[in-house]
Amino acid sequence: MNLRETLKNHCASASIAKYADLLAEFIPKYEIDTPLRQRHFLAQLLHESGGLSKVRENLNYSADGLLKTFSKYFSTTALANQYAHHPEQIANQVYANRMGNGTVASGDGWRFIGRGLIQTTGRTNYTKTSQALFGDNRLLEQPQLLEEPRNAVESACYFWKANNLNALADRNDMVAVTRAVNGGTNGLADRQKIFNELQI
Repeated sequence: MNLRETLKNHCASASIAKYADLLAEFIPKYEIDTPLRQRHFLAQLLHESGGLSKVRENLNYSADGLLKTFSKYFSTTALANQYAHHPEQIANQVYANRMGNGTVASGDGWRFIGRGLIQTTGRTNYTKTSQALFGDNRLLEQPQLLEEPRNAVESACYFWKANNLNALADRNDMVAVTRAVNGGTNGLADRQKIFNELQI
């Protein structure tokens, strides 16, 4: 697979230069080794990272955005207005008491926001990823390490294999793959569009 050619219609040249060689190194290591698996993997990666341009979750939501995306946590306009454009408070509210995170007051939601090219999120996932990539828990103390290019790529590949997404890709099940990556089907149409356009 010529990754630079594959990515050129979906990424800025600077992003391709930064990530193509790393993707070429890690994709085979994690058995993302058929055209169908690669198309599914790259479609998810490109959507989650905004064309390889983001390695950190953007939680700078407006009130309307909070009501649409996180209505479970912000059920009234007044509450949404209170949190709007306060990413740290949003993260601590939305991610509290799940994915291994502590309470709102613990700050875990903000500490373990989505990072890397597939947005590793939550204390539990950071712990598993840290053990897999480094053999220790350094990501719990330095979560920003997932923003470094090499770690951003390998964490995405690790997540893919650890969650058995090759099997879902082999079934060509975009909905199931998206649910496994996203927790829902946010951005499904864009993921499918990228998948359809990828030439591998």
